[in-house]
Amino acid sequence: MAAVTNSRTFVLIPGAWLGAWSWHPVARRLREDGHQVVALTMPGLSYGDSVKGLRLADAVDFVVSEIDRRDLNDIMLVSHSWGGYPATGAALRRADRVAKVIYYSAVVPARGVGMADENAAYGEIIRASIAGTPDGTVPLAVDAIRAGLMPGEPPELQELVAGLVLPQPGAYMTEALDVPAVTEAGLSAAYLLGADDKSLARPGEEFAGRLGQEPVIVPGAHMALLSRPADIAEALLVAVA
Repeated sequence: MAAVTNSRTFVLIPGAWLGAWSWHPVARRLREDGHQVVALTMPGLSYGDSVKGLRLADAVDFVVSEIDRRDLNDIMLVSHSWGGYPATGAALRRADRVAKVIYYSAVVPARGVGMADENAAYGEIIRASIAGTPDGTVPLAVDAIRAGLMPGEPPELQELVAGLVLPQPGAYMTEALDVPAVTEAGLSAAYLLGADDKSLARPGEEFAGRLGQEPVIVPGAHMALLSRPADIAEALLVAVA
C-alpha cells in the first residue's frame, strides 16, 4: 500500500445489483492504511427494501443525504460501474464537500443518456427484463456473472457473488441525469479502468474521454474490487495522492 501522508475520507458507491459488500475488501485495506471509509448500498438493494416507485433520483438523493447525515467533507467519491450515475449526481450537488470523483470501471454519464441507452444490446436486455418482472427490476443471472462480470475468476467466487446480488430497480437503469460531467463543473476527477474489463457498456476510454482524460489502467477485470482488492485499493490511493 502507498504510504499515508494524510488521512482521506473515501465514500464508495457500488455498481448495479451490488451493495456495500462489494467494496468491503477494498474498504478494509483503506481502513488498515489509516483512512476513513464509508461504503453505501443504494435504496432497493438490501433485503427488506421495497423497489416500488424507486427512481434514479432516489439513489442520488440517498448519497447526498448520507454525506450530509455523516457530515463528511473533503470526500474522495468513488464509484464502480453503474454507480457512476449516483456518484455524478451527488458530487455536483455537494461540490463543496467533494475533493475528487474517481470512476473505477464506471459509467461517466452523458447528459440525458441512461444506462440502458449507452449500448443498444444492453438496452434491449434491460428493457426486456423490466417488462418481464412483476416489480419492474433487472435480475442478474449467474451465467452473466460467469461470462461477463467475472470471467476466469474461481467458480466459488462467482457462485458467492451470484448469491449476494439483488435485482436492480429498473428506473435506475433507464433514467438519465441532466447534468454536465463533473470536470466541466470544475471538480477534480480520475478514471481507473480494469485492464481486462469487457463488461462496460462502451469502451472505458470513451467514458474517460467524457472527463477530458485518458484512463489509468489497473489490474483485473470488472469485479477486481473483489478478486484483487489490494491492487484496487493501491490504485485509489495513488489516484488521490
